[in-house]
Amino acid sequence: MENINRSIECSVEDCRHHCRECDYCSLDKIMIGSHMTLMQGERSTDCRSFDAK
Repeated sequence: MENINRSIECSVEDCRHHCRECDYCSLDKIMIGSHMTLMQGERSTDCRSFDAK
């Protein structure tokens, strides 16, 4: 069974760290970053801890 971190909700099923049985991340911590120089809302951010399956 994977580690389920109930402090980090995630619905990205294509990530290696996504818990298969529920929408949580299995990492202890994640890095959030921006891909834009001028932030325009939540769509301007990315999970830098994403790791494709």
